[in-house]
Amino acid sequence: MRGSQRVRLWVVILVIIAFIAINAPGITALFYRFYFGHQVAALPEARGPEQGDRLLVMAPHPDDETLCCAGSIQKAIRAGASVYVVWFTSGDAFEWDAALLNRTPDPAPIELFKLGKSRIREAADAAKLLGVPGQNQFFLGYPDRGLSKLLKSFYSRPYRSPYTEVDAVPYMGTVSPGSAYTGKNMVADFETVLAKVKPTIILAPSPRDAHPDHRAVAELALRLLNKRGKHPVVRYWIVHGGLEWPLPKGLHRTLVLEPPPRGKGLPWERVSLDITEENRKLAAIRTYQTQTEVLGRFMLAFVRTNELYYPETR
Repeated sequence: MRGSQRVRLWVVILVIIAFIAINAPGITALFYRFYFGHQVAALPEARGPEQGDRLLVMAPHPDDETLCCAGSIQKAIRAGASVYVVWFTSGDAFEWDAALLNRTPDPAPIELFKLGKSRIREAADAAKLLGVPGQNQFFLGYPDRGLSKLLKSFYSRPYRSPYTEVDAVPYMGTVSPGSAYTGKNMVADFETVLAKVKPTIILAPSPRDAHPDHRAVAELALRLLNKRGKHPVVRYWIVHGGLEWPLPKGLHRTLVLEPPPRGKGLPWERVSLDITEENRKLAAIRTYQTQTEVLGRFMLAFVRTNELYYPETR
């Protein structure tokens, strides 16, 4: 067998193995339970919020707050803490989603705008289901897939979304409707939220997350929080962890959520969830009907016996 044929054969074998791992959950679940169960159990339990704490969840898109933190939100509220969520975008650049919902291969900008409005409604419903009242929910409405551009190339000049074809916040009910899509305005809106909430604890996306919007929100958190006098406790989470994580896809409620490949070597801590918290997290995920039609198996894979965070390191 020639070298090129041998390489092609190994590629085919690896593709088959990957297909089985993703689409044969029974087999994969057994492996994950055996391999990761004791590893996650050995992680330290994260210290939870206490009565009087003010917890702020920073979500780049509607659904991130539920995937990362639904259990922790419930625990905080039960402990007597106040919980707030800020969404930086409305998820209005997800073309596959808009294409499926509108039964068209090429969704128009107006259809992506309508998708953003739907995702705002879903986020509000999911947060309310988790116990976060409407007055504790903040939507900024900046461009999906454009946050890193705002912080770099478009800090002072307006950015036009290639998806919705707008260059200013188009959604009513946001912190500053009509504000130009600039990094300066986004920073100002987030500072407004921080001034209102005065958080003692922040759950923020990790700088290692694979999604550029998540990394941009992490950068913004680091930039602004380091400027403030009294520094809140910051814990980081990952949703886009690399290499098809989390596996197996679909609903496997008896499995642990293991540290993602992109988070290798980080000082992870676990938050163990009880059955009531799992049930409500599952219900909140299913609130996102626009997302579960496309990403249902990925989203359901976050309903596990724990959530994972790592503390800010200085």
